[in-house]
Amino acid sequence: MTDLSPSGATAKNMAYPLNAWYVAGWDYEVNRKKILSRKIADRPMALYRTEEGRPVALTDACWHRLAPLSMGSLVGPDGVQCPYHGLQYNSAGRCTFMPAQKTINPSAMVNSFPVVERHRFIWVWPGDPMLADAALIPDMHQMGSDEWAGDGKTIEVRANYQLVLDNLMDLTHEEFLHSSSIGQKELSESDIEVTHDDRTVTVSRFMENIDAPPFWLKNMRDKFPDFEGKVDRWQIIEFQMPSTICIDVGVAKAGTGGLTGDRSQGVNGYVMNTISPVDQANAMYYWAFMRNYRLESQRITTELRDGVHGVFAEDEEMLTAQQQAIVENPDHEFYNLNIDAGGMWVRRLIQRAVEAERSMMASDADLSDAKG
Repeated sequence: MTDLSPSGATAKNMAYPLNAWYVAGWDYEVNRKKILSRKIADRPMALYRTEEGRPVALTDACWHRLAPLSMGSLVGPDGVQCPYHGLQYNSAGRCTFMPAQKTINPSAMVNSFPVVERHRFIWVWPGDPMLADAALIPDMHQMGSDEWAGDGKTIEVRANYQLVLDNLMDLTHEEFLHSSSIGQKELSESDIEVTHDDRTVTVSRFMENIDAPPFWLKNMRDKFPDFEGKVDRWQIIEFQMPSTICIDVGVAKAGTGGLTGDRSQGVNGYVMNTISPVDQANAMYYWAFMRNYRLESQRITTELRDGVHGVFAEDEEMLTAQQQAIVENPDHEFYNLNIDAGGMWVRRLIQRAVEAERSMMASDADLSDAKG
């Protein structure tokens, strides 16, 4: 078997790359009514929209005395005013006004982070702004497609973001943690296929001629009210750097071609997940369940959202307990099973990105010392 335990890709490695896109909030959360305070990858940010509607993310600390700009107010077409002493900054982070003086200190600036609005989310780049490339934003096109309908929520997870990624890359846990909704014994009995490249990892699992678990039986009957019998079930999990996982899931009437792509006799959903590290022990987990059937039904949209939220609440409880156990057992290394192959490749890609950034910073520091 391929070695999936590279140096550092263990429970002790909970770092995150900075030169990457992370979600700072849903599109509706960033507005002109109130400045939104968020911390992404240990970077406190103040988010708002300009009068033209463009999202902005500034460091959430005034240049003068570090007062949170998120406690301030919006001024002019694109600026914010510090709540403490009234300094004003434009969307580029440059101070445009200081009280009681006409001359503005040229160093009076705060960081302005690259921001892109896409897939119903506001994406920010906490690292080097010169490296920000919108083409690297993960593909979550189902979120805005007319061919898909759905909704989601946000979970504030009291655990490191990599634990959430581990959870999503190995769905075998459904058999044990979610036995009343989506779990069944065939999950651990079936084989998985793992593929990867330098930015993605895909884990595929197919189950033939099985009973539909309660969640999927309900969905089959939403589309086919008289449905009875066995189903074929699929789970195709795709990780995209640095922390987005889209899961193609569904069931179809057994033997009708659902596993080979003909899903007309079944129901198909996409579980959209993107996780933003807050710090080493907390994360913001944004998710949605999208479907391509009965698009007109708000009832189904709401029931699916609430049903999946109930499932994810079970995950949240386990992740919180797992994080606490890591704190209490600081010397313990994770052990890996066959089912962990996808998650370990994810950790390997993240570790490579983190180590590349550290190497770059070390080289820059050496160059600066040489010049000095």
